[in-house]
Amino acid sequence: MTATTVDAPREKRGIPGLAQLQRIGRSLMMPIASLPAAALLLRLGQPDMLGKDGLAGMWGDWLLPVADVFGAAGGALFANLPIIFAIGVAIGYARKSDGSTALAALIGYLVFKGVSDVLSPYILGKPTEGGTQEMINYGVLGGIVMGLVAALLFQKYSRIKLPPYLAFFGGRRFVPIITAGMAIIVAVIGAFAYSAFDSGLGSVATFVAASPVLGGFVYGTLNRLLLPFGVHHILNSTLWFQLGDYTGSDGLVYQGDLTRFFHGDPSAGIFMTGFFPIMMFALPAAALAIIHTAKPARRKLVAGLMGSAALVSFLTGVTEPLEFTFMFLAWPLFVIHALLTGTSLAIVNWLGIHDGFGFSAGAIDYVLNFGIAQKPLLLIPIGLAYGAIYYFLFRWVIVRWNLPTPGRERDDAQDGGGAGGFLYDQPDDEPTGAAKGTAQVAGSTPA
Repeated sequence: MTATTVDAPREKRGIPGLAQLQRIGRSLMMPIASLPAAALLLRLGQPDMLGKDGLAGMWGDWLLPVADVFGAAGGALFANLPIIFAIGVAIGYARKSDGSTALAALIGYLVFKGVSDVLSPYILGKPTEGGTQEMINYGVLGGIVMGLVAALLFQKYSRIKLPPYLAFFGGRRFVPIITAGMAIIVAVIGAFAYSAFDSGLGSVATFVAASPVLGGFVYGTLNRLLLPFGVHHILNSTLWFQLGDYTGSDGLVYQGDLTRFFHGDPSAGIFMTGFFPIMMFALPAAALAIIHTAKPARRKLVAGLMGSAALVSFLTGVTEPLEFTFMFLAWPLFVIHALLTGTSLAIVNWLGIHDGFGFSAGAIDYVLNFGIAQKPLLLIPIGLAYGAIYYFLFRWVIVRWNLPTPGRERDDAQDGGGAGGFLYDQPDDEPTGAAKGTAQVAGSTPA
């Protein structure tokens, strides 16, 4: 009798470090979620909204202090973005985080910023007589780094036990203390690395400024391709909150494409404008193509699913409910979508169109920011053109390659074998009697 051994199936190893990058990407969503409030408040406080050139000019000067209040509220949030990101990332990244995590992140960032400021003359040189001191300024990146540091220290030391005479400082109380000490080390290392960092970031900004068409295409394509991995927010944060400098009318220096746009930089918006044609027109058209290529018996069900997702994309710019319906089941469509998104950013940059958003590139942000955008009306015909391209191209590719988009699954999808079984409701009743016993026996049979 010959014994045979069956090798245990090897577990598939994921991409090294991807899980951590995904956690970082998810943690960035918390501070990013505060941006719509900041953008809306700042926008309402602008002269052409509630100010002297807007409603105050028609309804009276009593609205001027109201405009100032809204503008100051939004400006305060934008001016303190590094702190918001430090706290938000720490809470979002740490497992079982609580108030001490947020406090540690706040203390860590304040120490980091204070040490960076005091080291600036030694690293960057003292100013000439009558000049202003150049400061080490990592902006939002500094907040993100300190948020991650606070989160990691919280996970490691939140349950630490100290000797009895120091027991009061044990546990969670120890986290802000160790974070402050670590912030000094991070700030010193960051100070010595700042010249290289600033030079590298400046080179990227120079490249993008010199070639916004190519830069927009590369960013737009990568933005969508990174979406399935959940790390696109890392790329967004660098460009929206870090790249480029602009001195606003209040004398403060603002960094990042998004922040500069809302403070009046006419050159800002190159990493946002091209999303409006895609999210308001192209993706809803893709949804229509998926509906029209669905099997007739399933078209009504697919129309409900895709129609609601298309409406959300058009109004708010939230595209994930729509994109995830074909991202994995029909991945060639997603690759085409990513490349076309890149071309959209390239074209609007080539035409000199500048627009922006506080939340996403939907109709709500388009209307709100219409007054501070440049050539925003051109986005409508461009969007309609992209809508036509998406509809006919998606429809042709789906039929030509027989892609399993919603409504085109195999007929056995209802039995659980199809890739698109998510379209169908589960049976209301549990199997009973002999049927239940048969199912149990079948389920226990080895494959």
